[in-house]
Amino acid sequence: MAKSTESLEEFYRYKFNDLSQNSNKHSGQFNVFRIEDRIAANTTSTSYIRRDFFKIMLYSGNNIFHYGDSSIEVNGNTLLFFNPKVPYTYDTVQANTKGCFCVFKEEFFQDNFRINLNEIPLFSVGLYPVFKLNDNEYAEIIAIFEKIIIATEKDYIYKYELIKSYITELIYITLQLQPAEDLFGHIDAASRITAVFTELLERQFPIESTSQRFELRSPKAIAERLSVHVNYLNRAIKKTTGHTTTDHIFERLATEAKALLKYTNWSIAEISYALGFEDQAHFNNFFKKQTNSNPSSIRKV
Repeated sequence: MAKSTESLEEFYRYKFNDLSQNSNKHSGQFNVFRIEDRIAANTTSTSYIRRDFFKIMLYSGNNIFHYGDSSIEVNGNTLLFFNPKVPYTYDTVQANTKGCFCVFKEEFFQDNFRINLNEIPLFSVGLYPVFKLNDNEYAEIIAIFEKIIIATEKDYIYKYELIKSYITELIYITLQLQPAEDLFGHIDAASRITAVFTELLERQFPIESTSQRFELRSPKAIAERLSVHVNYLNRAIKKTTGHTTTDHIFERLATEAKALLKYTNWSIAEISYALGFEDQAHFNNFFKKQTNSNPSSIRKV
């Protein structure tokens, strides 16, 4: 079953042969990249999931970033901030795109009294911290990224303290800028959240092991994963599909149940557990209501 969260270690594992061999406690909590290098290595694609790390990206080019329930059109020089609470992805990166980005875990700043990431507006849920930069602002920001890149390449006992100071500088400079709110609203929000909902629902399948368990069985659970209010999710789904959020979830559950009954030798109790039901009786009632058949009759077909 596809994951709903990507760890920082998974994200940049290719950068280190073996993180465990690096004795510095910060080596698994921070990294910085040039976008051009990622394009050349063909590693720019990203799934619409949460990450367990923060991300600051200086982007020079055109693209669309899908952040929470919104689609953000980016043109020219743009600075973007991403937090672990909101899922995101972006369209295919064009070959002429340039820029830099750094990724870091909350633990990276835990011993830094100067900054608390959870109190920084740039990383707040519900806000869209996207900043369109003029030439002077871009030059100032890219200069900070260049200093960060140089610092990471040094064998210097205090290099991570130096990097923290650069990131802190970057954050406080950005807090003086005006968010590019005019970048939003180009995409139908209801259609976008419906597409995101469908993608998230489908990623839970197929169920491949009796030890797996489908947990996003309610509109509320999915809304929380997408960081939107459940009422907003329900209205968007109903508007674009004509069916309720629950209808979609139950229909997909019934389809998976049929497949497991027909093509596995799992017991009905194991199937009911894997699909998130409290017990077999609840599963039997659900299945009969959705299909007008008993689970045992499908198994005999």
